[in-house]
Amino acid sequence: MLVKDRMSVNPITALPETTHKQAVELMREHQINHLPIVDKSGRLVGIVVEEDLFHAQPTPATTLSIYEIHSLLSRLQLKEIMRHPVHTVAPDCPLEEAARMMIEENVGCLPVVDQDQIVGIITDTDVYQTFVGLLGSGREGARFTLKVVDQPGSLAKIAQAVADAGGNIISVVTWQNRFDEQVYITIKEFGADYRQLEQALDAMDVEVVDIREHPACEPTQYG
Repeated sequence: MLVKDRMSVNPITALPETTHKQAVELMREHQINHLPIVDKSGRLVGIVVEEDLFHAQPTPATTLSIYEIHSLLSRLQLKEIMRHPVHTVAPDCPLEEAARMMIEENVGCLPVVDQDQIVGIITDTDVYQTFVGLLGSGREGARFTLKVVDQPGSLAKIAQAVADAGGNIISVVTWQNRFDEQVYITIKEFGADYRQLEQALDAMDVEVVDIREHPACEPTQYG
């Protein structure tokens, strides 16, 4: 999966001369939190996020009147508050590498640039949505996690057990636990005889860490 497969294309942009007030209106109108800044040739020169607009406003302790505040923000241009240089990514970059870059650079988005022109934007929300899809969340089926020996053929045997039980694999992810660095496989499948599959997994050379016939969780609210 590449960045171009998950990015938002033709992102909303602004000019360095765009005012704070205009930027707020743009973000509200298009329901976005990131605003790439481009010059008149379309070249990326900076970026403004919602947090920047918030911090640019006077604090509640200000002695300015409402009129003075509005007047100030109507003159404040994005070139005065934008972040630069901007971390970017190419359309053909693997999505996991883009996510790694966002973590390492502590940013919530990466403009996607091709031949010096911005063609899209990939955000942390896009990464979350991809993660949800990869794990098959929201789709009906059973979910199980196994600790396996990191050797050829392990996944094939598990997949065969699912097939023998009449199941179809919806998603499969291999991962390492951050605490013990052991290899785990999480699979979501639909249609298998749940008890038959459970017995088959118990008989294999794997450790069943978690198995759920109905994995959906309901949110709990407080306050």
